[in-house]
Amino acid sequence: MSDQAQATGSTPAASPSANATPYGTLPNASPLPHRRPVSLPRLQELRDRGEKITMLTAYDATFAAVADAAGVECILVGDSLGMVCQGLASTAGVTLETMCYHTESVARGLRRVQGTAWLIGDLPFGSYQESREQAMRSATALVQAGAHMIKLEGGGWTTEIVRFLVERGIPVCAHLGLTPQTVHALGGYRVQGRGDKAADELMQQARALQDAGASMMVLEMVPAPLSTAVTQALPTCHTIGIGAGKGTAGQVLVMHDMLGVNLGKNPKFVRNFMEGTGSVRGAMEAYVAAVKNGTFPDDALHAWQG
Repeated sequence: MSDQAQATGSTPAASPSANATPYGTLPNASPLPHRRPVSLPRLQELRDRGEKITMLTAYDATFAAVADAAGVECILVGDSLGMVCQGLASTAGVTLETMCYHTESVARGLRRVQGTAWLIGDLPFGSYQESREQAMRSATALVQAGAHMIKLEGGGWTTEIVRFLVERGIPVCAHLGLTPQTVHALGGYRVQGRGDKAADELMQQARALQDAGASMMVLEMVPAPLSTAVTQALPTCHTIGIGAGKGTAGQVLVMHDMLGVNLGKNPKFVRNFMEGTGSVRGAMEAYVAAVKNGTFPDDALHAWQG
């Protein structure tokens, strides 16, 4: 402290670099007066006026802050981290402890920049299949780590788990179509809901999950016409497509895929938004704009018709 500060008893003003670290600083969010925190009523407002909902995965504080600053409404801490961060062959090896760690990291990043995004945490394989009570304990751990909503995969038997959680105040995002946690039972990474019987079953499961209280639903690798029909049948459960065409209420991509930095070949439904943008934030902003204006996905390129 300087002699003058000691004499006056005052604390010297912090310099602009006072909060800098050797690892840089997180990006500032947009001014809060111009951004409303995302909530369930806010998501319903977007849906009601026909504005597409944007979602990306993020697994750490900095990328979460960048996504928020780019205008992404929903951030998913997906168990896809097992493949893109841990190098696993599938998502089945991810633990609840790992999911809580990454959810805490993302939540801290959003708090650091006064972020407004809606944060969804994935329940990993084995953390909810045993019973409703096990699901409640696992969901509680993710909520305490900072998640606003939890996501779980599958229909049918999950319906009562969804009801149990929603009745106890935990918002739920369902997940139908290709469910990566059970990819071996599905025979691989294949389009789901093909044929009248499979389509009817998926529709029935979707309606049951909405009736149980699910307020969001990921539809993965589902034919575009079926995804559109499911979306129209679910006025209060907002469908988020990934390889499911443009007729859903919103879109999600794995962040590493849309930045073109994954460990393998991009799936058909992915577009590399880093090309021509020059920065991570620019790529995320381009993704948000493309989803909002309807240029992504292009059903002729990124979806299946049947």
